[in-house]
Amino acid sequence: MATAESCTGGMIAAAITDIPGSSGWFSHGVVSYGNQAKQQLLKVQASSLMDHGAVSERVVREMAAGAQALAGADWAVAVSGIAGPDGGSPEKPVGLVWLAIAHPGGQTEAWSRHFSGDRHAVRQQTMEEALARLLERVHGQAAQA
Repeated sequence: MATAESCTGGMIAAAITDIPGSSGWFSHGVVSYGNQAKQQLLKVQASSLMDHGAVSERVVREMAAGAQALAGADWAVAVSGIAGPDGGSPEKPVGLVWLAIAHPGGQTEAWSRHFSGDRHAVRQQTMEEALARLLERVHGQAAQA
């Protein structure tokens, strides 16, 4: 398992590594707060950043796939959002977050959420959403096996 985080700044990886024994299944946590890190570490395309912005479905999908490839992981989760209090726009308001999960076999799902509250609340809700959905997917696949 791997993570690629922008707005949460490592909170997802920190929550995972709080779990005893996580070293057996958690490989990489990338904090790609800036666009250069997204490009260099996760192989996010410059054209995706320019055409869609860092907080977009396209970029978060590329972040998840990049983290999965970098780590050689079965699963990867990625998040990018606008935690505030500044940085929002009418098209992308404060609280908008895009999340993605790269599944084994190459499928990647992405979805957006709009969280409310202050910066800490947006980041906390993003972490909780990412971990809850990831847990659902991993358990769902395990139940099918």
